Amino acid sequence: MSEQLPNLDLSLVDTPQVATSTSDHKPRILLLYGSTRERSFSRLLVEEAARLLEHFGAETRIFNPSGLPLPDDAPVEHPKVQELRELVQWSEGQVWCSPERHGAMSAVFKAQIDWIPLTLGAVRPSQGKTLAVMQVCGGSQSFNVVNQLRVLGRWMRMFTIPNQSSVPKAYMEFDEAGRMKPSSYYDRVVDVMEELVKFTLLLRDRTEFLVDRYSERKESAEQLSARVNQRSI
Repeated sequence: MSEQLPNLDLSLVDTPQVATSTSDHKPRILLLYGSTRERSFSRLLVEEAARLLEHFGAETRIFNPSGLPLPDDAPVEHPKVQELRELVQWSEGQVWCSPERHGAMSAVFKAQIDWIPLTLGAVRPSQGKTLAVMQVCGGSQSFNVVNQLRVLGRWMRMFTIPNQSSVPKAYMEFDEAGRMKPSSYYDRVVDVMEELVKFTLLLRDRTEFLVDRYSERKESAEQLSARVNQRSI
């Protein structure tokens, strides 16, 4: 077989072995929403999702995007930026929920993702984490935002679960106290959160195994070799 792969560095190829260790703490889920309105339906949906996640045994934290500066409009030391990045690193799974505006996710939501780098030193803060996507609509049901969030999740190297939630006419789906009314849309949110917890439990102790890539091992080996050669000059 090796004769058929002349460009493959066999010293950097691992034989896959599934990790067997298991964490005993609650799954850590970060929830992000995409509106700073006083009665934000994406926030209300996220809060409902957090209640469900806690019922299913998860620990949750919700990031409030109010006060987060535009990407590149403030230094990374800004308190809201640091808060967001620390929560991303803390999490093992995430829920993203944005309203649909002009057929796309909101600027408020996208700004949060744009503040999350693909790498922080040697750490990839979002890589290997599970992700559930949801959207709220002001009118009829749409799937524009959840489709965009799936693309964004893939770009951030996350594992997006198969199920998703889209709530049409969201202003009709919540009562005065901000609780979601019983409906098939609510049942779907239950399904999505239950599935997210299951996938997070299945994957969280196997993240390093799943995201360990030949190309990155090769790049690291080349960088190490270059440093060694530079020191020997």
